[in-house]
Amino acid sequence: MHPIGIGCWAIGGPATNLGLPMGWSTADDAASMRGLETAYSLGANLFDTADVYGHGHSERLLGRLVATVPRDSIVLSSKVGYYRGTAAHAYQPAHMRRQLHTTLENLRTDHLDIYFLHNANFGPHDRYLEPAIQQMRAFQQQRLIRAVGMRGPHRYATDRLAIPKKQREDKHARFRYLFHKVRPEYLAVRYNALTPPPPAAEQDIFAFAAEHGVSVLINKPLAQGLLTGKYDPDNPPVFAEGDHRLRKRWFTRDALVAIHQCLAPLRERFGSSTGDLARVALQYCLQRADNAAVLVGFTTPEQITQNLTAIDRPLSAEDLAFVRATAQRLHQRLDSLGEVFLDEEQEPRS
Repeated sequence: MHPIGIGCWAIGGPATNLGLPMGWSTADDAASMRGLETAYSLGANLFDTADVYGHGHSERLLGRLVATVPRDSIVLSSKVGYYRGTAAHAYQPAHMRRQLHTTLENLRTDHLDIYFLHNANFGPHDRYLEPAIQQMRAFQQQRLIRAVGMRGPHRYATDRLAIPKKQREDKHARFRYLFHKVRPEYLAVRYNALTPPPPAAEQDIFAFAAEHGVSVLINKPLAQGLLTGKYDPDNPPVFAEGDHRLRKRWFTRDALVAIHQCLAPLRERFGSSTGDLARVALQYCLQRADNAAVLVGFTTPEQITQNLTAIDRPLSAEDLAFVRATAQRLHQRLDSLGEVFLDEEQEPRS
């Protein structure tokens, strides 16, 4: 498998779910298809999507590529759990069956290689946890999916807004509990140079995965472009309706100024282009663990080419330490702006 897989969230386009903007407003279908074709031609063979990405639009675009290549030449991953439609809950088994059927139809395939439980919300008192697990294993027995995946430690999208920080459940303890219930073959983990280390008492997620014989798919390695220096703090990006970045503090001017200034040492050491910084960010993740692949999103074929050709020059141990130290200084800078910036989420901006 190519060490860099293709994340297909952005190509789903703008979308709203759970009363929040959940998509991307900067995608173009023609560019998305060129990007998918470019990725395959450059050797990428892992493509990751979800039912909620554009409410099926991402899956349908990816399905157009799937229809043109040998099925056994690619690994397809999708997810269920964030879109409930008219069901009582997104993990209601009958709803999961309908969603998988639609996903397979969208992707023009008869099976998924990996099917992820997209979040850790299984209803009041985990009402749907056991039924959802049983349904996933039934999918495996029916050979509709080959492997089950789940998220690493994370919070449900609305919890960051609805629950005060001091009242939130310990996401690490929650993850461990669910892991031993679900027994997944894959973990999806958000990780990049801005990711803080785990709490002192918590095992590193990569070591945890290796100990349990589980593979890891790293997502957001470029921090959605922030680590490539593509955003000008003097001209903060403007996102249209349905773009999840409307509710991300990272994209406000104060955060962009801090990020831009703190990336200066990386520019001086490795080069100032977005390609130079993308290589550093990707290598930082690629060299993190042997049991991990990296998923990179895109909206243009140029980004695909840039990212897939960034793996030929590994970072030295000294380079990795330099990147880590630079990221720590950035965390301290964001912390000085206030806790809310490290928490990332905010009320949607108009």
